[in-house]
Amino acid sequence: MKILIVDDEQLARQRLLHMLSSSNNHTIVGEAANGEQALTMAQNLKPDLVFMDIKMPGMDGLEAATYINQLEKPPAIIFTTAFSEHALSAFDSNAVAYLLKPIKQDQLDQAIQSSSRLNRAQITQLKNDENPNSRSKICVKIRGSLELVPIEDIIYFKADQKYITLRTEDHEYLIEESLKALESEFNNRFTRIHRNALVAENFINGLQKNELGHVSLSFKYIDDLLEVSRRHLPMVRKMLKATSS
Repeated sequence: MKILIVDDEQLARQRLLHMLSSSNNHTIVGEAANGEQALTMAQNLKPDLVFMDIKMPGMDGLEAATYINQLEKPPAIIFTTAFSEHALSAFDSNAVAYLLKPIKQDQLDQAIQSSSRLNRAQITQLKNDENPNSRSKICVKIRGSLELVPIEDIIYFKADQKYITLRTEDHEYLIEESLKALESEFNNRFTRIHRNALVAENFINGLQKNELGHVSLSFKYIDDLLEVSRRHLPMVRKMLKATSS
């Protein structure tokens, strides 16, 4: 079994490495100190199992696990956490693998034997319970690989059937997320201008009206125009007035 260890504390990684070294059935293929490193190493090293700390600076373990679970052949994930058992009481420990720090050898061995891959719903629920903060980056899939797009680079999200177009100054990406969930998560950065579109306020240039009387929003740096619905137009006008004053 190929194992990847993820923890921002070097001593914690060394302790886990020492505990795992007692078995000849495991090979430690890498160590990561944060979520972004974990995602890159999971893609390149293709581990069978990831020991993932939850609280880390930058991208935490829950967010990293969400992205790793989107890989074509995602590894099993065991969270290592200092959270109390009460915080995870809603989960069946046979379905959601986690170890409370300080980790004991017998618990480690048992978790490895019973580890199972977390599904997306379970990870989302864990993230909502333990880390309500919004993401700093969005994970996109390009030609089979996963890349991270910083939230501050995103100009708008636009829904089209089951996909969302994520637009930056240089690229367009398709992601499978809910526009409603994105609005809830990033409501301090993005504004809804239509039932199918959210826009980043700092990229807005102004409003334009065509010969049919339809109003569209223009942007800095790109030539795209997005229609503003009648329902949302008063709020958009009010927002533009506030930002220009």
